[in-house]
Amino acid sequence: MRADLPAPDLLWSRWALFASALTALGFDDVYWCAADGAHHDDHGGNRSRLVLADGGRAVLFGYDHEYSDTVAATPPIDLLAGAPAWLPWPELLRWQADDQLGYVYWYDRAWSRVPYPDGTGDDGSTATARAVLDAEQARLELVDVVFEWGEHDRDDPAERADVAEAAARLLTAAETRTLDTEALSGLLGRLPADAVDLAAGTAVAVTAGLTPGGTPPTVPAGTVVPSRRVRALSVDEHEGLVRTAMRAEVEQPRPVPPSAELAALVDWLRAQSPTGDGRCTVLVTATDGSVGTHPGPQSPRALTGTTDWQAFKELVALARRLRTAETHPAWGRWFFLRLATTSDGYTVDRRYDSWPDWLPPGGRHGALPLDALRQELARRAPEHQPSWSSLLAPEVAWRDVPGSDAG
Repeated sequence: MRADLPAPDLLWSRWALFASALTALGFDDVYWCAADGAHHDDHGGNRSRLVLADGGRAVLFGYDHEYSDTVAATPPIDLLAGAPAWLPWPELLRWQADDQLGYVYWYDRAWSRVPYPDGTGDDGSTATARAVLDAEQARLELVDVVFEWGEHDRDDPAERADVAEAAARLLTAAETRTLDTEALSGLLGRLPADAVDLAAGTAVAVTAGLTPGGTPPTVPAGTVVPSRRVRALSVDEHEGLVRTAMRAEVEQPRPVPPSAELAALVDWLRAQSPTGDGRCTVLVTATDGSVGTHPGPQSPRALTGTTDWQAFKELVALARRLRTAETHPAWGRWFFLRLATTSDGYTVDRRYDSWPDWLPPGGRHGALPLDALRQELARRAPEHQPSWSSLLAPEVAWRDVPGSDAG
Protein backbone atom coordinates (compact mmCIF):
# COMPACT_ATOMS: atom_id res chain seq x y z
CA MET A 1 0.00 0.00 0.00
CA ARG A 2 1.03 3.58 -0.51
CA ALA A 3 -0.63 6.23 1.64
CA ASP A 4 1.35 9.31 0.60
CA LEU A 5 -0.46 10.10 -2.64
CA PRO A 6 -2.44 13.36 -2.64
CA ALA A 7 -6.20 13.23 -3.08
CA PRO A 8 -7.38 12.67 -6.67
CA ASP A 9 -8.90 16.16 -6.94
CA LEU A 10 -5.54 17.71 -6.09
CA LEU A 11 -3.70 15.51 -8.58
CA TRP A 12 -6.24 16.47 -11.23
CA SER A 13 -5.99 20.21 -10.58
CA ARG A 14 -2.21 20.16 -11.00
CA TRP A 15 -2.37 17.94 -14.07
CA ALA A 16 -5.00 20.06 -15.78
CA LEU A 17 -3.12 23.25 -14.90
CA PHE A 18 0.03 21.99 -16.60
CA ALA A 19 -2.10 21.09 -19.62
CA SER A 20 -3.62 24.57 -19.65
CA ALA A 21 -0.29 26.41 -19.34
CA LEU A 22 1.56 24.29 -21.92
CA THR A 23 -1.32 24.42 -24.39
CA ALA A 24 -1.19 28.21 -24.16
CA LEU A 25 2.41 27.94 -25.38
CA GLY A 26 1.52 25.58 -28.22
CA PHE A 27 2.45 22.30 -26.52
CA ASP A 28 -0.78 20.36 -26.29
CA ASP A 29 0.60 16.82 -26.41
CA VAL A 30 2.65 16.67 -23.20
CA TYR A 31 -0.06 17.11 -20.59
CA TRP A 32 -3.66 17.03 -21.75
CA CYS A 33 -7.14 16.30 -20.41
CA ALA A 34 -10.00 14.62 -22.24
CA ALA A 35 -13.23 12.81 -21.54
CA ASP A 36 -11.26 9.65 -20.69
CA GLY A 37 -9.09 11.40 -18.12
CA ALA A 38 -5.71 13.11 -17.87
CA HIS A 39 -2.66 12.13 -19.92
CA HIS A 40 1.07 12.80 -19.69
CA ASP A 41 3.60 11.70 -22.32
CA ASP A 42 7.20 12.90 -22.33
CA HIS A 43 7.68 11.44 -25.86
CA GLY A 44 10.66 9.51 -24.59
CA GLY A 45 8.88 6.26 -23.77
CA ASN A 46 7.42 7.38 -20.44
CA ARG A 47 3.79 8.19 -19.73
CA SER A 48 1.18 8.39 -17.01
CA ARG A 49 -2.59 8.62 -16.70
CA LEU A 50 -5.13 9.80 -14.16
CA VAL A 51 -8.75 8.75 -14.54
CA LEU A 52 -11.54 10.02 -12.32
CA ALA A 53 -14.38 7.48 -12.03
CA ASP A 54 -17.94 7.89 -10.84
CA GLY A 55 -18.46 7.68 -7.12
CA GLY A 56 -15.43 9.78 -6.11
CA ARG A 57 -13.00 7.09 -7.22
CA ALA A 58 -9.82 7.41 -9.30
CA VAL A 59 -6.92 5.47 -10.76
CA LEU A 60 -3.35 6.59 -11.41
CA PHE A 61 -1.22 4.40 -13.65
CA GLY A 62 1.82 4.69 -15.87
CA TYR A 63 5.15 3.40 -17.09
CA ASP A 64 8.76 4.56 -17.25
CA HIS A 65 11.07 2.63 -19.55
CA GLU A 66 14.05 3.19 -17.24
CA TYR A 67 12.58 3.20 -13.74
CA SER A 68 9.58 0.84 -13.78
CA ASP A 69 11.39 -2.13 -12.24
CA THR A 70 8.02 -3.77 -11.64
CA VAL A 71 7.69 -4.59 -15.35
CA ALA A 72 10.77 -6.83 -15.47
CA ALA A 73 10.50 -8.17 -11.91
CA THR A 74 11.33 -11.84 -11.31
CA PRO A 75 9.00 -13.48 -10.51
CA PRO A 76 6.45 -11.33 -12.38
CA ILE A 77 4.21 -8.95 -10.44
CA ASP A 78 0.55 -8.87 -11.43
CA LEU A 79 -0.23 -5.20 -10.81
CA LEU A 80 -3.95 -5.84 -11.31
CA ALA A 81 -4.34 -8.77 -8.93
CA GLY A 82 -7.44 -8.15 -6.84
CA ALA A 83 -8.09 -4.78 -8.49
CA PRO A 84 -11.72 -3.58 -8.45
CA ALA A 85 -14.17 -3.90 -11.32
CA TRP A 86 -14.69 -0.13 -11.69
CA LEU A 87 -11.20 0.46 -13.15
CA PRO A 88 -10.74 1.27 -16.89
CA TRP A 89 -9.86 -2.35 -17.61
CA PRO A 90 -9.56 -2.28 -21.43
CA GLU A 91 -6.80 0.35 -21.35
CA LEU A 92 -5.01 -1.21 -18.40
CA LEU A 93 -4.95 -4.60 -20.10
CA ARG A 94 -3.51 -3.10 -23.29
CA TRP A 95 -0.66 -1.57 -21.31
CA GLN A 96 -0.09 -4.81 -19.41
CA ALA A 97 -0.07 -6.92 -22.59
CA ASP A 98 2.64 -4.63 -24.00
CA ASP A 99 4.74 -4.93 -20.81
CA GLN A 100 4.23 -1.19 -20.28
CA LEU A 101 2.28 -1.11 -17.05
CA GLY A 102 4.68 -0.03 -14.33
CA TYR A 103 2.27 0.97 -11.59
CA VAL A 104 -1.45 1.11 -10.81
CA TYR A 105 -2.86 2.98 -7.80
CA TRP A 106 -6.61 3.09 -7.29
CA TYR A 107 -8.57 5.34 -4.96
CA ASP A 108 -11.82 4.52 -3.17
CA ARG A 109 -11.75 6.62 0.01
CA ALA A 110 -8.03 5.70 0.22
CA TRP A 111 -5.23 4.80 -2.19
CA SER A 112 -4.36 1.13 -2.73
CA ARG A 113 -2.13 -0.99 -4.94
CA VAL A 114 -0.94 -4.57 -5.00
CA PRO A 115 1.87 -5.32 -2.54
CA TYR A 116 5.36 -5.40 -4.03
CA PRO A 117 7.83 -8.13 -3.03
CA ASP A 118 10.82 -6.99 -0.97
CA GLY A 119 13.59 -5.62 -3.14
CA THR A 120 11.34 -4.76 -6.07
CA GLY A 121 12.79 -1.28 -6.50
CA ASP A 122 11.07 1.61 -8.25
CA ASP A 123 7.76 1.37 -10.06
CA GLY A 124 8.20 4.55 -12.12
CA SER A 125 5.45 6.60 -10.45
CA THR A 126 7.85 9.22 -9.14
CA ALA A 127 9.68 9.53 -12.45
CA THR A 128 6.52 9.94 -14.51
CA ALA A 129 4.15 11.73 -12.12
CA ARG A 130 6.46 13.64 -9.77
CA ALA A 131 5.08 17.01 -10.79
CA VAL A 132 1.55 16.16 -9.65
CA LEU A 133 2.51 14.14 -6.59
CA ASP A 134 4.34 16.92 -4.74
CA ALA A 135 3.38 20.57 -4.17
CA GLU A 136 6.94 21.88 -4.53
CA GLN A 137 7.52 19.86 -7.69
CA ALA A 138 4.26 21.22 -9.10
CA ARG A 139 5.46 24.78 -8.49
CA LEU A 140 8.82 24.01 -10.10
CA GLU A 141 7.04 22.51 -13.10
CA LEU A 142 5.22 25.80 -13.67
CA VAL A 143 8.45 27.73 -13.28
CA ASP A 144 9.91 25.52 -16.00
CA VAL A 145 6.91 26.29 -18.21
CA VAL A 146 8.05 29.91 -18.21
CA PHE A 147 11.83 29.55 -18.39
CA GLU A 148 12.27 26.27 -20.27
CA TRP A 149 9.19 25.84 -22.44
CA GLY A 150 8.54 29.56 -22.84
CA GLU A 151 12.25 30.48 -23.10
CA HIS A 152 11.70 33.59 -20.99
CA ASP A 153 14.45 36.06 -21.85
CA ARG A 154 14.66 37.59 -18.40
CA ASP A 155 16.33 35.14 -16.06
CA ASP A 156 17.52 36.75 -12.84
CA PRO A 157 16.89 35.99 -9.15
CA ALA A 158 14.20 38.66 -8.79
CA GLU A 159 12.30 37.45 -11.84
CA ARG A 160 12.58 33.82 -10.81
CA ALA A 161 11.16 34.72 -7.40
CA ASP A 162 8.29 36.57 -9.05
CA VAL A 163 7.57 33.63 -11.36
CA ALA A 164 7.59 31.26 -8.38
CA GLU A 165 5.03 33.43 -6.57
CA ALA A 166 2.85 33.59 -9.68
CA ALA A 167 3.08 29.81 -10.00
CA ALA A 168 1.95 29.39 -6.39
CA ARG A 169 -1.03 31.68 -6.95
CA LEU A 170 -1.98 29.80 -10.11
CA LEU A 171 -1.81 26.45 -8.31
CA THR A 172 -4.16 27.80 -5.65
CA ALA A 173 -6.56 29.04 -8.33
CA ALA A 174 -6.55 25.59 -9.95
CA GLU A 175 -7.10 23.81 -6.64
CA THR A 176 -10.00 26.08 -5.71
CA ARG A 177 -11.54 25.89 -9.21
CA THR A 178 -11.18 29.66 -9.71
CA LEU A 179 -8.78 29.65 -12.64
CA ASP A 180 -9.50 32.15 -15.42
CA THR A 181 -7.67 33.98 -18.18
CA GLU A 182 -6.46 36.70 -15.82
CA ALA A 183 -4.98 34.13 -13.43
CA LEU A 184 -3.24 32.34 -16.30
CA SER A 185 -1.90 35.65 -17.55
CA GLY A 186 -0.34 36.24 -14.15
CA LEU A 187 2.15 33.50 -14.98
CA LEU A 188 2.41 33.64 -18.77
CA GLY A 189 1.78 37.34 -19.41
CA ARG A 190 5.50 38.09 -19.07
CA LEU A 191 6.20 36.14 -22.27
CA PRO A 192 5.88 37.71 -25.74
CA ALA A 193 2.21 38.08 -26.72
CA ASP A 194 2.69 36.26 -30.02
CA ALA A 195 4.05 33.22 -28.15
CA VAL A 196 1.07 32.83 -25.82
CA ASP A 197 -2.51 31.86 -26.62
CA LEU A 198 -4.32 32.54 -23.36
CA ALA A 199 -7.68 31.67 -24.92
CA ALA A 200 -6.46 28.19 -25.82
CA GLY A 201 -5.05 27.69 -22.34
CA THR A 202 -8.26 28.88 -20.71
CA ALA A 203 -10.31 26.56 -22.92
CA VAL A 204 -8.36 23.61 -21.54
CA ALA A 205 -9.05 24.82 -18.01
CA VAL A 206 -12.77 25.02 -18.79
CA THR A 207 -12.85 21.49 -20.23
CA ALA A 208 -10.93 20.18 -17.22
CA GLY A 209 -13.29 21.84 -14.74
CA LEU A 210 -10.78 24.27 -13.20
CA THR A 211 -12.88 27.39 -13.78
CA PRO A 212 -15.70 28.65 -11.50
CA GLY A 213 -18.60 26.22 -11.53
CA GLY A 214 -16.60 23.65 -13.48
CA THR A 215 -16.59 19.91 -12.88
CA PRO A 216 -13.78 17.57 -13.93
CA PRO A 217 -14.88 14.82 -16.34
CA THR A 218 -15.45 11.36 -14.89
CA VAL A 219 -15.77 8.00 -16.60
CA PRO A 220 -18.51 5.48 -15.83
CA ALA A 221 -17.50 2.84 -13.34
CA GLY A 222 -17.06 -0.64 -14.75
CA THR A 223 -18.95 -3.59 -13.35
CA VAL A 224 -16.87 -6.56 -14.52
CA VAL A 225 -13.28 -7.67 -14.07
CA PRO A 226 -12.54 -9.23 -17.49
CA SER A 227 -10.71 -12.47 -18.08
CA ARG A 228 -7.11 -11.72 -18.92
CA ARG A 229 -3.62 -13.06 -19.48
CA VAL A 230 -0.79 -12.26 -17.10
CA ARG A 231 2.87 -13.16 -17.08
CA ALA A 232 3.74 -16.52 -15.56
CA LEU A 233 7.41 -15.96 -16.43
CA SER A 234 9.29 -12.68 -16.54
CA VAL A 235 11.25 -11.88 -19.69
CA ASP A 236 14.45 -12.86 -17.86
CA GLU A 237 12.90 -16.18 -16.75
CA HIS A 238 11.63 -16.88 -20.26
CA GLU A 239 15.03 -16.11 -21.81
CA GLY A 240 16.68 -18.29 -19.17
CA LEU A 241 14.36 -21.19 -20.01
CA VAL A 242 15.30 -20.92 -23.69
CA ARG A 243 19.02 -20.60 -22.89
CA THR A 244 18.91 -23.77 -20.80
CA ALA A 245 17.26 -25.66 -23.65
CA MET A 246 19.81 -24.30 -26.11
CA ARG A 247 22.65 -25.57 -23.91
CA ALA A 248 21.19 -29.10 -24.18
CA GLU A 249 20.45 -28.96 -27.91
CA VAL A 250 22.32 -31.23 -30.33
CA GLU A 251 23.71 -29.21 -33.23
CA GLN A 252 22.51 -30.27 -36.68
CA PRO A 253 25.45 -30.78 -39.10
CA ARG A 254 25.59 -28.10 -41.77
CA PRO A 255 28.30 -28.04 -44.46
CA VAL A 256 29.46 -24.46 -44.97
CA PRO A 257 31.82 -23.80 -47.89
CA PRO A 258 34.72 -21.35 -47.53
CA SER A 259 33.89 -17.84 -48.61
CA ALA A 260 35.69 -14.64 -49.46
CA GLU A 261 34.07 -13.11 -46.38
CA LEU A 262 35.60 -15.81 -44.17
CA ALA A 263 39.02 -15.21 -45.72
CA ALA A 264 38.69 -11.47 -45.04
CA LEU A 265 37.88 -12.08 -41.37
CA VAL A 266 40.79 -14.55 -41.07
CA ASP A 267 43.22 -12.00 -42.52
CA TRP A 268 41.93 -9.30 -40.17
CA LEU A 269 42.37 -11.55 -37.13
CA ARG A 270 45.91 -12.53 -38.06
CA ALA A 271 46.82 -8.86 -38.28
CA GLN A 272 45.30 -8.37 -34.82
CA SER A 273 47.29 -11.19 -33.19
CA PRO A 274 48.26 -10.06 -29.66
CA THR A 275 51.50 -12.06 -29.92
CA GLY A 276 52.33 -10.91 -33.46
CA ASP A 277 52.51 -14.46 -34.85
CA GLY A 278 49.06 -14.71 -36.43
CA ARG A 279 47.45 -16.48 -33.48
CA CYS A 280 44.15 -14.85 -32.61
CA THR A 281 40.67 -15.95 -31.50
CA VAL A 282 37.34 -14.15 -31.62
CA LEU A 283 33.97 -15.19 -30.17
CA VAL A 284 30.90 -13.69 -31.82
CA THR A 285 27.20 -13.61 -30.94
CA ALA A 286 24.93 -12.38 -33.72
CA THR A 287 21.30 -11.79 -34.61
CA ASP A 288 19.79 -9.72 -37.36
CA GLY A 289 19.73 -6.73 -35.03
CA SER A 290 23.12 -6.91 -33.35
CA VAL A 291 26.61 -8.38 -33.41
CA GLY A 292 28.61 -8.75 -30.21
CA THR A 293 32.14 -9.93 -29.53
CA HIS A 294 33.41 -11.48 -26.33
CA PRO A 295 36.74 -11.97 -24.60
CA GLY A 296 38.54 -15.22 -25.21
CA PRO A 297 42.03 -16.69 -25.46
CA GLN A 298 44.29 -14.72 -27.81
CA SER A 299 41.71 -11.94 -28.21
CA PRO A 300 42.34 -9.36 -30.95
CA ARG A 301 44.43 -6.39 -29.86
CA ALA A 302 41.44 -4.15 -30.64
CA LEU A 303 39.47 -5.79 -27.80
CA THR A 304 42.15 -5.79 -25.12
CA GLY A 305 43.02 -2.91 -22.83
CA THR A 306 41.43 0.27 -24.16
CA THR A 307 39.13 -0.77 -27.00
CA ASP A 308 40.08 0.54 -30.43
CA TRP A 309 36.58 1.50 -31.53
CA GLN A 310 37.44 1.91 -35.19
CA ALA A 311 38.97 -1.57 -35.27
CA PHE A 312 35.99 -2.90 -33.31
CA LYS A 313 33.62 -1.51 -35.94
CA GLU A 314 35.71 -3.21 -38.63
CA LEU A 315 35.42 -6.53 -36.78
CA VAL A 316 31.65 -6.20 -36.39
CA ALA A 317 31.24 -5.32 -40.07
CA LEU A 318 33.35 -8.33 -41.15
CA ALA A 319 31.39 -10.68 -38.88
CA ARG A 320 28.09 -9.34 -40.16
CA ARG A 321 29.16 -9.81 -43.79
CA LEU A 322 30.29 -13.37 -43.06
CA ARG A 323 26.98 -14.25 -41.42
CA THR A 324 25.06 -12.83 -44.36
CA ALA A 325 27.24 -14.63 -46.91
CA GLU A 326 26.77 -17.97 -45.11
CA THR A 327 22.99 -17.70 -44.90
CA HIS A 328 21.18 -20.79 -46.13
CA PRO A 329 17.53 -20.54 -47.26
CA ALA A 330 16.55 -23.65 -45.28
CA TRP A 331 19.12 -23.84 -42.49
CA GLY A 332 19.14 -20.15 -41.61
CA ARG A 333 22.03 -18.32 -39.99
CA TRP A 334 24.36 -19.07 -37.14
CA PHE A 335 24.00 -17.34 -33.77
CA PHE A 336 27.50 -18.05 -32.45
CA LEU A 337 30.91 -18.15 -34.10
CA ARG A 338 34.35 -19.05 -32.77
CA LEU A 339 37.19 -18.37 -35.18
CA ALA A 340 40.80 -19.07 -34.23
CA THR A 341 43.71 -18.27 -36.56
CA THR A 342 47.35 -19.21 -36.77
CA SER A 343 49.97 -17.90 -39.17
CA ASP A 344 48.98 -20.43 -41.84
CA GLY A 345 45.58 -21.83 -40.90
CA TYR A 346 42.38 -21.42 -38.94
CA THR A 347 39.60 -23.34 -37.18
CA VAL A 348 35.99 -22.22 -37.19
CA ASP A 349 33.00 -23.35 -35.13
CA ARG A 350 29.47 -22.15 -35.93
CA ARG A 351 26.36 -22.78 -33.84
CA TYR A 352 22.93 -22.52 -35.43
CA ASP A 353 20.91 -24.46 -32.86
CA SER A 354 22.78 -24.71 -29.58
CA TRP A 355 24.48 -22.54 -27.00
CA PRO A 356 28.18 -23.43 -27.12
CA ASP A 357 30.02 -24.46 -23.98
CA TRP A 358 32.81 -22.04 -24.90
CA LEU A 359 30.48 -19.09 -24.32
CA PRO A 360 28.96 -18.46 -20.88
CA PRO A 361 25.14 -18.23 -20.97
CA GLY A 362 23.36 -14.89 -20.69
CA GLY A 363 24.48 -11.56 -19.32
CA ARG A 364 26.98 -9.57 -21.34
CA HIS A 365 28.25 -12.81 -22.88
CA GLY A 366 25.61 -13.01 -25.55
CA ALA A 367 22.03 -12.62 -24.41
CA LEU A 368 19.74 -13.41 -27.34
CA PRO A 369 16.42 -11.53 -27.17
CA LEU A 370 13.41 -13.75 -27.72
CA ASP A 371 12.09 -11.57 -30.54
CA ALA A 372 15.39 -11.95 -32.40
CA LEU A 373 15.26 -15.72 -32.01
CA ARG A 374 11.66 -15.83 -33.26
CA GLN A 375 12.57 -13.72 -36.29
CA GLU A 376 15.49 -15.99 -37.19
CA LEU A 377 13.63 -19.27 -36.80
CA ALA A 378 10.65 -18.00 -38.81
CA ARG A 379 12.92 -18.08 -41.87
CA ARG A 380 14.13 -21.65 -41.39
CA ALA A 381 12.58 -24.73 -42.91
CA PRO A 382 10.46 -26.87 -40.51
CA GLU A 383 12.94 -29.76 -40.64
CA HIS A 384 15.73 -27.48 -39.41
CA GLN A 385 13.91 -26.05 -36.40
CA PRO A 386 15.65 -26.76 -33.07
CA SER A 387 13.65 -28.60 -30.42
CA TRP A 388 13.54 -25.48 -28.23
CA SER A 389 11.67 -23.47 -30.86
CA SER A 390 8.36 -24.32 -29.15
CA LEU A 391 9.57 -22.54 -26.01
CA LEU A 392 9.58 -19.23 -27.90
CA ALA A 393 5.78 -19.19 -28.09
CA PRO A 394 4.41 -16.27 -26.03
CA GLU A 395 1.93 -18.67 -24.45
CA VAL A 396 4.81 -20.28 -22.57
CA ALA A 397 5.28 -17.12 -20.48
CA TRP A 398 1.62 -16.23 -19.86
CA ARG A 399 -1.28 -17.71 -17.92
CA ASP A 400 -5.02 -17.12 -18.00
CA VAL A 401 -6.84 -15.43 -15.12
CA PRO A 402 -10.64 -15.73 -15.03
CA GLY A 403 -12.78 -12.61 -14.67
CA SER A 404 -15.48 -11.77 -12.16
CA ASP A 405 -18.31 -9.29 -11.65
CA ALA A 406 -18.39 -6.41 -9.21
CA GLY A 407 -20.21 -8.43 -6.62
